[in-house]
Amino acid sequence: KTRVTPHIIDIEALQGNVKDFLQAQTLIINITCKALPAFEKLAEEIAKSPVQQVLFISSTSVYPNDAGVCQESDQLVPETNLRKIEKCFTDNTDFECTVLRLAGLIGRKRHPGRFFASGKSIKDGFAKVNLIHQADCIKLIETILTQQAWGEIFNGCADNHPTKKDYYTEMALSLGVPKPDYIIAENSATKVISNEKVKRTLGYQFIYPNILDVSF
Repeated sequence: KTRVTPHIIDIEALQGNVKDFLQAQTLIINITCKALPAFEKLAEEIAKSPVQQVLFISSTSVYPNDAGVCQESDQLVPETNLRKIEKCFTDNTDFECTVLRLAGLIGRKRHPGRFFASGKSIKDGFAKVNLIHQADCIKLIETILTQQAWGEIFNGCADNHPTKKDYYTEMALSLGVPKPDYIIAENSATKVISNEKVKRTLGYQFIYPNILDVSF
């Protein structure tokens, strides 16, 4: 059995216990805080620790909605707050870092038919969905760790991108709940997340490449 020692760490108020927590070779960061100064301080603490590799779980929201096909090599100008947070770790020379930018999460307890069940309208019905199944999130993390694929940025997203109107309507009907209302934006978002790099670089094969084939 593997013994795991829990720690409670507040990155917006780092205390001395963070040094005890950072006694590892590899650190996975997957937290929702968006406070840039907190991440800057965390990166400083990691740099002073035994940690040699960081896997930073980011989001495809780092790409603007009008970007078209989004690839990891895209120059994001102006930089969003999330991109600045990523760079706290990718620009640090005291450890290696890979960023995994995940699309919207679906899977266990995340049925997309419920996303708009509370009466919310879909704001941009003709925009494309960019989603990934929970199982692929976990497998991608395991693949990066196993292959020691450091110093990279990867997108994590399924292959297909139906419109929000079509996809969320189908998902709502599959649950037997009313289909959501939708608004057609004057200029629909064009963002489509490319997953070609993880397939090419890591030889990754998605468990759920087609989000329409997912059984919930």
